[in-house]
Amino acid sequence: MSTTGKQVFTTLEKNGTLTVEVATSTFPEPKGDQVLVRMEAAPINPSDLALLFSAADLENAEYSPGKIVAKMPEPFLSGSKGRHGQRMPVGNEGAGTVVATGDSPAAKALLGQRVACVPGNAFSEYAIADAKMCLPLGENSCEQGASAFVNPMTALGFVETAKMEGHTAMVHLAAASNLGQMLQRICLEDKLDLVNIVRKQEQVDLLKGLGAKYVVNSSDADYMAQLRSAIEQTGAYLGFDPIGGGNNSDNVFKAMEQVAVAKMTEFSRYGSDQEKKMYIYGRLDLGATILTPSYGFGFTLSGWLLFPFLQKAGMETVLRMRKRVLDNLTTTFASHYKERVTLEQMLEKDAAMDYRAMRTGEKYLVTP
Repeated sequence: MSTTGKQVFTTLEKNGTLTVEVATSTFPEPKGDQVLVRMEAAPINPSDLALLFSAADLENAEYSPGKIVAKMPEPFLSGSKGRHGQRMPVGNEGAGTVVATGDSPAAKALLGQRVACVPGNAFSEYAIADAKMCLPLGENSCEQGASAFVNPMTALGFVETAKMEGHTAMVHLAAASNLGQMLQRICLEDKLDLVNIVRKQEQVDLLKGLGAKYVVNSSDADYMAQLRSAIEQTGAYLGFDPIGGGNNSDNVFKAMEQVAVAKMTEFSRYGSDQEKKMYIYGRLDLGATILTPSYGFGFTLSGWLLFPFLQKAGMETVLRMRKRVLDNLTTTFASHYKERVTLEQMLEKDAAMDYRAMRTGEKYLVTP
């Protein structure tokens, strides 16, 4: 028996028109390992915004109840050719109650339980999810479990990546974010040094209040000196950058190289042989990524995405990570929200402009 409910869709036409709207959908009866979840809470993450709006002009868009019509500029229109004309659901993760299941034992065991899930259409009254990807929340509420996957597993994924690649310290940009705070707590627990880069004094104070030892303010006049000092003390030659655009990773590479060169006993025209690596895992800045020829050739700039990492890490590691999240959902992995909005309210201009800005500590929660 199918179920009917409201859902958010985003459609980009080849003429550059982006339509984001609340529409009625029919959800099929779950089969096999599938479960039908009545969604109760879903966070709006930066990864959702990439599909929801991308770089569309929201300031000059047309707004009506439950609908936004905007224009997509180049080169983002051409760069999204693969989705032209496709009506796509939105919302990576969320939490709700399992109201129907397929016939597999794993699915049946979840009936009536509150679960966190990653259905890919979490901005919806209902969602079909894979039982194997559902995390039973026990006594935790749906709001507490809504962000139990993307940010916690990403932060843990950074730590696992560092360990796999033989590092004992890391650099993290835009470090006062919800994810950044989780990463700092994890690093304290796992005794890994973390160099946090922020851009405001209140963000420095926030992370220091969490026990952070190394916090660097990129707005300070002596930023590079602070960064070199922190890298020298920690030996951090691995970093994670959610900003993407601009010269943020470039500055970290410079500081890493300057610390490494200072330890060399002989000059080399090719720079130090110290390996330096930065992972870009987000696009808070949609501009070009700038690299300069100032740190030799011993560097690697790469992309990092959660789901490819989980596939590479293997099920044993993934299960261990999931258990750690559930055991520490209200402490290490706690999330906080600025506003709670319905499906219709998330498409009002003031709300869309606000959460699209992706300001630190101002995450929105959708309550379908």
